[in-house]
Amino acid sequence: MKDIHPGDHSPFGRPEISLVLFHPRGESGWNPSGSAFEELTIPAEKNITLGGRFYAATPQSPNLLFFHGNGEIVEDYDDIASAFIRIGLNFIPVDYRGYGRSTGSPGVSAMMRDCHAIFSFVKDLISGKGLTGPLLVMGRSLGSASALELAAAYPAEIRGLVIESGFAFALPLLRLLGVNTSVLGITEEEGFNNIGKIGRYHGPLLVIHAEKDHIIPFSDGKALFDASPSARKEFLEIKRANHNNILQYGINDYFRKIGELAVLAQEE
Repeated sequence: MKDIHPGDHSPFGRPEISLVLFHPRGESGWNPSGSAFEELTIPAEKNITLGGRFYAATPQSPNLLFFHGNGEIVEDYDDIASAFIRIGLNFIPVDYRGYGRSTGSPGVSAMMRDCHAIFSFVKDLISGKGLTGPLLVMGRSLGSASALELAAAYPAEIRGLVIESGFAFALPLLRLLGVNTSVLGITEEEGFNNIGKIGRYHGPLLVIHAEKDHIIPFSDGKALFDASPSARKEFLEIKRANHNNILQYGINDYFRKIGELAVLAQEE
């Protein structure tokens, strides 16, 4: 694997930003669905490990690496892991630092470095298990930043990309969350550059966004979609839904479209 160095995100490493972007909590150990999974411990940096889970479908299934939102942990996805399996995906959700079983403290720079370590680990996991399906990446909300970082860095290795409730522009989101970006003197160019990153990915793309998203505007989802150069892209609008109830209003279309993307990825 070529050596990839994430950009400098230190201007976004201020405590005022971390406090609103990250809401870590530990695992409870509760497994209401009783589903089977393999616990993953992913080395990130010295003395830092990240937690994840591997939910298996079949050895031939596409493999979906999933980055969740800021108030979520891997354990929260135990209930719907079976839905990913039913559409024929090996489901691999991962946590950020300080979330679930992960050690360390979350921050923007750490998150952007860690997704590269996670990507390398998951590729080795797929190879080691003899899995033959393609690798897909999905990011929800905050997780869209990790997903787009990887899509821009390894476009030839990612056979399908899903962005759900993703943000195109960081500063409006920070202002909505109560950060005075003018006082901090930060600029959009010093941030995640999600718009620029999606422009470097030409593979199959699915963008999902809620019509009434009250945290990340619907227009952000459209901006990401419009900036994509992919010839195989699709936009799914979930009518009536907001940022936090997208599955309540659109669960059938949500998983149907992800399943269709997985089929397209296998044809690549």
